[in-house]
Amino acid sequence: MKKGVSYALLAAITFGASTPFAKLLVGQVAPLELAGLLYLGSGIGLSIWFAIRALTAKDMKASSDRITSRDVPWLAGATLFGGVAGPALLMLGLTLTPASYASLLLNMEGVLTSLLAWFVFKENFDRRIFVGMLLIVAGGIALTWDQVPAAGLPWGAFAIVGACLCWGIDNNLTRKVSASDAVQIAATKGLVAGAVNLTIGASLGLALPSLTTAVLAGIVGFCGYGLSLVLFVLALRNLGTARTGAYFSAAPFVGAVVSLMLLGETPAAGFWLAAALMGAGIWLHLTESHGHEHAHEEMEHAHQHSHDEHHRHEHDFPWDGKSAHAHPHRHSPQTHAHVHYPDIHHRHPH
Repeated sequence: MKKGVSYALLAAITFGASTPFAKLLVGQVAPLELAGLLYLGSGIGLSIWFAIRALTAKDMKASSDRITSRDVPWLAGATLFGGVAGPALLMLGLTLTPASYASLLLNMEGVLTSLLAWFVFKENFDRRIFVGMLLIVAGGIALTWDQVPAAGLPWGAFAIVGACLCWGIDNNLTRKVSASDAVQIAATKGLVAGAVNLTIGASLGLALPSLTTAVLAGIVGFCGYGLSLVLFVLALRNLGTARTGAYFSAAPFVGAVVSLMLLGETPAAGFWLAAALMGAGIWLHLTESHGHEHAHEEMEHAHQHSHDEHHRHEHDFPWDGKSAHAHPHRHSPQTHAHVHYPDIHHRHPH
């Protein structure tokens, strides 16, 4: 649980902290092209990381948690919704909606992610988790509530909510492949989404920015999109979709903190209200205790793991008996009771 929470909060911090830097580039490059450069920078940076790690691996068999053919449909769907349709709808919405109002609407991603996880993908939740998610989202609303315009047509808002729905679908589909290599997953999504967005931009006649601006966008994309997505996938593996989405909803607050530090502004009352609401919501999640007797069906998969009550298998390769490693392994059926969360080993009905 603690490991998963750390991953989710670090994902929110890296993504939220990158937002103010990405906004500095908005005036220098068209929004659609910027989205493509951010994703492409993420994909290229992570691909280099993936290649270096593969070349320096001591035992390839003990790190074989690569994407498999079973993962491809889920990953393709996640990339289509989250990397292509989502950014396109957001850019459309931004042309019709003030950016401040868009920030408020983007809090819908956490809500829609959780609703899809609970009612479509049947992830377990209880009243405590539900209230915690509401408090975190309410904190995001409080952060930007005073910036809501007095009036305006809803078409831009519909487009932005549509983008949030796409990202909610993306998050739930990515959970299906979260046992596989997180760096490879994030690199693949970044390369494909970046290439598609830049191609769409080129077909619309949008000009690429200067090399300096493109490199800066790539660096911001690697830190704020690439590393954040790797951490997000690891959090999905340990916490499930709804809980990860709830923690990640703290990203707008992180972005506001960084913006205040960069601009030297004095926080308004909404900032402190948001901090209190998000703090209460995160506390409800951190203090959750969910335990009951449950049955594990026989399954085979590959992911990074250490040996515990769920991993007591033998190896056909050298292993020191302590370090974390990844390889295809089989879980035998068992029934037991302990505190758990909807991670990759606990996706049973209730």
